Amino acid sequence: MTTLQIAEEVAAALAENRPVVALESTLLSHGLPAPRNLAVAARLEKVVREAGAVPATIAVLDGVPRIGLTAAELDRVCSDDMLKLSLRDLGAAYALGRSGATTVASTTALAHQAGIRVFATGGLGGVHRGARETWDVSADLDVVATTPVLIVCSGVKSILDMGATLEVLETRSVPVVGYQTSRFPAFYRRESEFSVPWSVDNASQAAAVFAAGERGMLLVNPIPAAFEMDSALHDRLLAEGLQKLVDQDVRGKDVSPVLLEHFHTASAGVSLDANEELVVNNASVAAAVAVELFQ
Repeated sequence: MTTLQIAEEVAAALAENRPVVALESTLLSHGLPAPRNLAVAARLEKVVREAGAVPATIAVLDGVPRIGLTAAELDRVCSDDMLKLSLRDLGAAYALGRSGATTVASTTALAHQAGIRVFATGGLGGVHRGARETWDVSADLDVVATTPVLIVCSGVKSILDMGATLEVLETRSVPVVGYQTSRFPAFYRRESEFSVPWSVDNASQAAAVFAAGERGMLLVNPIPAAFEMDSALHDRLLAEGLQKLVDQDVRGKDVSPVLLEHFHTASAGVSLDANEELVVNNASVAAAVAVELFQ
């Protein structure tokens, strides 16, 4: 197994049994444009620290998995042309000395390997529309089902088959817990048509549920109301994006980037603001839960 390079601040916190929150790097390298991505990276780490935890942004640089990044390394993730590394890609990246940003699946696995129990992200991957024909299901679902890490996210993007995603999570016995909500969030929208089986009122309850379950868990946290995308705009962008996939014959791992790019460009920045605010809010909640876990 490749040795993790753990930043001094993160290593000290882990050794002293202090709360740490993992943060992914794909959001920065593939989800947000420069220079906004670097500003968001700094903001995420700041809100985690303000809540009393230590941030650990995760990436692979020159074949080395890094748990916690320096300012220069964060800048590199946000400016260089990074590969997108899921869990299956880590071995090849290590062996070939490549650099890449980690997805939810690979970040979760690396966080667990480092001893980090809480991870904040934007949205979970899931079952894609048309998966009956394509079998396109995100590796995120298997990883959360097999890795004892609490993942704070704003549900899944509406570009996915939300109902099928929730069915897979249920089949894999993944606890899905709403944070101050009884509805499953739809990323840009606070609520979907689907309910959640359990909900908690605060970070203390969320930590207690995770500690008692001793398995991977999703804590789903809706986007702040002030940044929720208008429903008419959201539905129009989604319909246009899905048609674009058909027109351009886009498949597989290219589906999400194409759809998200359409949302970003056709919404005049509304989706970028939404994306930033929801992930910052998730990082704040994750840090609060991590602090409670270590009480």
